[in-house]
Amino acid sequence: MANYQSVRTAGAGALGARIDAGLRAHMNKVYGTMSVGMVITALAAWAIAGLATSSTPTQAQLPNGTYLTDLGVLLYGTPLRWVLMFAPLAFILFGWGALMRRASAAGVQTGFFIFATAIGVSLSSIFLVFTSFSIAQTFVVTAIAFASLSLYGYTTKRDLSGMGTFLIMGVIGVLVAIVINLFLQSPAMMFAISVIGVLVFAGLTAFHTQHIKNEYVAHAAQGDQEWLDKAAIDGALALYISFLNMFQFLLMFLGSQE
Repeated sequence: MANYQSVRTAGAGALGARIDAGLRAHMNKVYGTMSVGMVITALAAWAIAGLATSSTPTQAQLPNGTYLTDLGVLLYGTPLRWVLMFAPLAFILFGWGALMRRASAAGVQTGFFIFATAIGVSLSSIFLVFTSFSIAQTFVVTAIAFASLSLYGYTTKRDLSGMGTFLIMGVIGVLVAIVINLFLQSPAMMFAISVIGVLVFAGLTAFHTQHIKNEYVAHAAQGDQEWLDKAAIDGALALYISFLNMFQFLLMFLGSQE
């Protein structure tokens, strides 16, 4: 795919100016959609955690002393927790592509926000394990790192497309290791997974940012606004996933447990 610099040079003058303006608007939509998704996820996680725990003693109590409501027992103490853990992954692997092909831009955006809500429900358990302060602290650290990496991906003249295959292989390796460690419960292996996970999704943040930029420039002249709108949401999802995974892996290092 043609990169931004070559297309921008070829489109010097009025066309180049329109591409620049359109690209800025496109990236604003990407980051705006991603930010809304993050807010939805945070609110869903916080709300579900509040409904799942009780300040008064109940029959269900976690090792750290937290009492669970009936909803908490259902979400965290039954096989439903596995559904909550793997359903978002299944949607990304098997449902998102079909949604992109068949739905309108509005439908794709709705699907993304539903996915963000489901992720929030799945992540609600972090409020049972880590202190609210450490969660907020880790979020700020992740936001700073994400902004720096995304800015690098947007501004660098280095072609990052060659990193894609390597990084996707890294994601697959991390997922396989996580599944294996569900049975092994090895702290050392979890530490290694967290380190590798941070590095992989840091790389993906820069890679996806450049890819979103180049993809817009390559298709902007075609005038297919519906496609561009859906591409912005698809890009928002890619960056959302990178941010979310960096946050979770960093929480393993920075989080203070209840």
